[in-house]
Amino acid sequence: MLLTLSLIGVLAGGGSCEALRSLTLPNVTIAAAERVASGPFVSPDARGRGGAGGPVLPAHCRVAAVLTPSADSHIEIEVWLPTDGWNGKFQAVGNGGWAGTISFAAMAAALREGYATASTDTGHKDARAQFAVGHPEKVIDFAYRSMHETVVAAKAMVAAFYGQAPRLSYYNGCSTGGRQGLMEAQRYPDDFDAIVAGAPVHNMIHLNESQVALQAEMLKDPARIVPPGKVALFANAVIAACDAKDGVRDGIVSDPDRCTFDPATLQCKGADAPNCLTAPQVESAKRAYASVTTKAGELVYPGRAPGFETGWRIPTVGAPVNPLFGDMPHFIGNDGAEVDPLTFDLDSELARAMKKAGFIEATDPNLAKFKARGGKLILYHGWADPGPAPANTIRYYSEVTKALGGGKADDWMRLFLLPGVGHCGGGPGPDQADFVAAIERWREGNVAPDRIIASHVSGNRVDMTRPLCPYPQVAQYKAAGSPNDAGNFVCKVP
Repeated sequence: MLLTLSLIGVLAGGGSCEALRSLTLPNVTIAAAERVASGPFVSPDARGRGGAGGPVLPAHCRVAAVLTPSADSHIEIEVWLPTDGWNGKFQAVGNGGWAGTISFAAMAAALREGYATASTDTGHKDARAQFAVGHPEKVIDFAYRSMHETVVAAKAMVAAFYGQAPRLSYYNGCSTGGRQGLMEAQRYPDDFDAIVAGAPVHNMIHLNESQVALQAEMLKDPARIVPPGKVALFANAVIAACDAKDGVRDGIVSDPDRCTFDPATLQCKGADAPNCLTAPQVESAKRAYASVTTKAGELVYPGRAPGFETGWRIPTVGAPVNPLFGDMPHFIGNDGAEVDPLTFDLDSELARAMKKAGFIEATDPNLAKFKARGGKLILYHGWADPGPAPANTIRYYSEVTKALGGGKADDWMRLFLLPGVGHCGGGPGPDQADFVAAIERWREGNVAPDRIIASHVSGNRVDMTRPLCPYPQVAQYKAAGSPNDAGNFVCKVP
C-alpha cells in the first residue's frame, strides 16, 4: 500500500482524534475515530450491553477502519492510540483459530503498556472456515495480506496522529497469531523490528490434515476410540512414570525428551476393564506420540510430547471432525462439504490442499532479511500442547538456523519451551510470561533473554514460578529450596 498522508501536518503533535476521520489512505475507509476516556476496559463489540468492565485502560483515540485491497476484501481493523504517555512504539497483535474477530483483549494489554496498537479480523466474521468458499481473495487476506495491510494503515495513522512514525514496531501473537508473525518475518521483513510468535501453526495445512488423519483412523475403527476415563488413566500413568525425572514431583513432565513411557504397559491382560487399555486403544495412544507420514513415509507432521494427554482430542462417532481441523475442505474450495472421515485419504487431501492454498503456510526458513535489519524473534511453545506440536516449532527453529548458515542463532532468535503448558496457556505449568518485555530488553538494550521467569496462577495467587530456558537448555532443580521458586533452578543443556 502506497501512503498518502494528507493530514500529517494537520495532526502533528497529537492533535484531534476526530480529524482522523478525514485521513486519506489508499483502499482504507475510516469508519470511526473517537476519544475514549480512561476507565475499565469494555470490548467495543460489547458496549451498551452492560456487564462489568475489565482492567482500567488509559485514555486513547480509537480508530475503526475497513481495508479493501481487493474487490472482494472487507478487512476490519481497530487502531488504538494513547492520548497521553505514548511510549513512541507500535504493537500489532495476532489472532487465533480461523480468526474472524479483532483481538481486543490483546490490544488492551498493549495499550496499558503505552503502545499504539492494532488488530484485524483478517477479512471475515466467521468463526469457522466457510468464509473461504468461493472467495479466493478472502483466503489471501486470511493467509497473509490482512496483517500486512493492517500494519501499513496503522503506522500511517500513528504518524498522522502524533506527527511522527513509531520508533520501533513489535508483533505479538500465538497459534494462528504465531503463524501471522512468522509470515510477516518471511514476506514483509520491514514491518516489524521484533516478533513474538507463540505455538505457531505455521504449516497449518499439514497440521489440519494430519489431525483429521488421526481422528479418521479412530472413526474408521471405533474400537480405537479411548473413552474419557481411560484418557485420564493414560495421563496419570505418564505423570507417574516421568514427573520425577527432573528431580521434582510437581505433576509436570518438565523434560518430555527424557520420558520414554510406553502405552503398552497399560494394555489389558484379559478382558476390557476401566483400569486398562485394549490393544486398539494402545495403538491410538502410541499414534498420538508418533509422526504422521504419507504412504511413502514422508513427514506430514510430528507427534505430541508426553504430558499432553489431558488435552487429547478424541473424536465422537457420528459427530463432525473437530472444526479447527476438519474445516480445511471449506478453505480449499470444496463447495462447503464436510470432511467424511470414513473416506478421508491423507495423501490425496494433503496434495490437493497444498496445490490450492499452500501459500497460507509460513514455512520459509530464510529469515535473512529480517535478521539483517536487526530483527529479533522469540518463539515459544507449551510442551503439553495438544494442538500444534512443540516438535514442529523445534523443527522450524532448526531449519531457520541451518538456512542462515548453521551454528547458533542466539544473537537474534531464541526458542522457549514451557513445561506442563497447553496451547497458548493453561495446564499445570508456568504459563504466565512476559515475552514482550523480554524482547523489548533484547531489541532496545541488547540484553538477550538467557532466562524468562514464568509463573502459574491459581485463583488470584501465584503458586509457582519457574525459569524458561532458551532451547536446548532446560530448567534443572538445584535439589535445595522450594521447587515452586524459580530461584532454585538453573538453565542447563541436559
